[in-house]
Amino acid sequence: MQQALGSVNLNRLVVFVAVVEAGSLSAAARRLGLAKTMVSAHLQRLEAEIGASLLLRTTRRQSLTDAGEAFYEASRRIVRDAEEAISAAGQDTAQPRGLLRVTAPIDYAASVVAPVAVALRRRHPALKIELLAGDRVVDMMKEGIDVAVRVGRLADSGLQATRIGSFSEWLVASPRLFDDQPAPAKPEALAGLPFVALSVLRQPASWTFTSASGKTRRAVRFELSLLANTSHAVRSAVLAGGGLAVLPDYAVKADVAAGRLLHLLPQWTLPESGIHAVFPAARHRPKKVRVFLDALKQHVERAGAEPLLPLD
Repeated sequence: MQQALGSVNLNRLVVFVAVVEAGSLSAAARRLGLAKTMVSAHLQRLEAEIGASLLLRTTRRQSLTDAGEAFYEASRRIVRDAEEAISAAGQDTAQPRGLLRVTAPIDYAASVVAPVAVALRRRHPALKIELLAGDRVVDMMKEGIDVAVRVGRLADSGLQATRIGSFSEWLVASPRLFDDQPAPAKPEALAGLPFVALSVLRQPASWTFTSASGKTRRAVRFELSLLANTSHAVRSAVLAGGGLAVLPDYAVKADVAAGRLLHLLPQWTLPESGIHAVFPAARHRPKKVRVFLDALKQHVERAGAEPLLPLD
């Protein structure tokens, strides 16, 4: 066993894990800051060192062999343990460095996480940040994600989580929608108005409004005029005058402040939800993760009563 371990260059495990998680040699080369030819050479030498083929590569795609599947899981654990050990050894004195991979929903990534990432990079030049914007829930371990921002209900999982803040849903519309009629002043006046809905919601056309006193509730089923699968697309359609929409306050605060959108029925509230950051469970949280979470929380707290950056 000692002889087999000594015959393998452990740095090649880092390259192998990066190729699997990035999905291609080119993407892994960019992540690692190496030439593509160097990445390919490391893989070939690793396969020679362990005596097994790990990847099947064609001009269009790559896939793991059976041996590669098992070897990837073991290699990933070794790389993660090594990263944790290095981080724990110097986390109180060293500046955060290395690559931080963060995923967040498209609208939250654009309006909140991106400005945080820019500010953090200015303070810590040795830290590189890769922001992956998308509305699907990713497998963090498989895709090598350090932090995932989850908006809404937090599903049970084996991940650790910390609350970043909360958000409210706002009913909004373009002012041009009411050029020929007054804006609605109560939920009953919403009937018949066109509505742009987020299709990924369980009931995208049904919303319940609560009065300021909390004593009165009104259930409204909107008349759908357009469905879109991202909040960003819904917002764009509403800005174009396509209808009303219910969107998170962080996605439309800047538009409302600038007069591009109207916040309708502000005296009636819609459900509030939480925003959490989740990350793989570990004995020692890497410093790059800790400084990112601190910066994100501070940004959200400062922006609580102010419009956030527009998406455009």
